This record gives sequence, C-alpha cells and structure tokens, in this order.
Amino acid sequence: MLTVYGIKNCDTVKKTLTWLQQHHIDAELHDYRQQGITADFLQQVINSFGWEALVNKRSTTWRNLDEQTKQQLNPNNVIALLLAQPTLIKRPIILEQNLQLIGFNEKQYATAFGVK
Repeated sequence: MLTVYGIKNCDTVKKTLTWLQQHHIDAELHDYRQQGITADFLQQVINSFGWEALVNKRSTTWRNLDEQTKQQLNPNNVIALLLAQPTLIKRPIILEQNLQLIGFNEKQYATAFGVK
C-alpha cells in the first residue's frame, strides 16, 4: 500500500487521494499533523527534492511568519522550522522505493503510475 504524507483537510491531499482511488491505487494517508513527522523523514525528502521544494511558500502559515524567519531560512534550520510548523511542508509527499513525488500534478501522477 502506498503512503501519502500530508494533512487530511488539505484540498491538494484530498484531490490526490481521490485521483489514486479513481485509478485503483491503494493508498493510505499519513497525516503528519496528527501522526507526526520526523527529522529523518524530512531529511529524506530534502535529499530527494531539495529543501526549497519542501517549504510551501503559498501557505497561510508562510505568509504569517515574520520576515526575519523567512529571510534566514536555510538548509541548517529548515528542518527545525518544519517540525515546529508542519503546515509549512508542501504536500502531498510520496516516497516509495521507485516513486518520489511532491505536490500534485495529474500528468506527473499519470506518468509515474503508468495511467493513460
């Protein structure tokens, strides 16, 4: 079963889970707001996508951060910020053995899952 990391009330996560269900792909949600997220997992995502791709700069949480925090965000402090503010993590995230996806793009998912 595929694990989708995100937040259950996020519209993009809902859209992703619906798309997967429609294409008969078994998936379960790991809601990192409720179930938590680890620094090791975040580091794994950073290793796959880069730290900038992991930060959701379109989120309300980002807009509400003070300017100093935004300006000083870097590879050395990003994990601590994301652990403290998990709604800053771009979602959904799928990290499987041969599958690495962040965000939802229907064409990208269709290609990744071999759906026509």
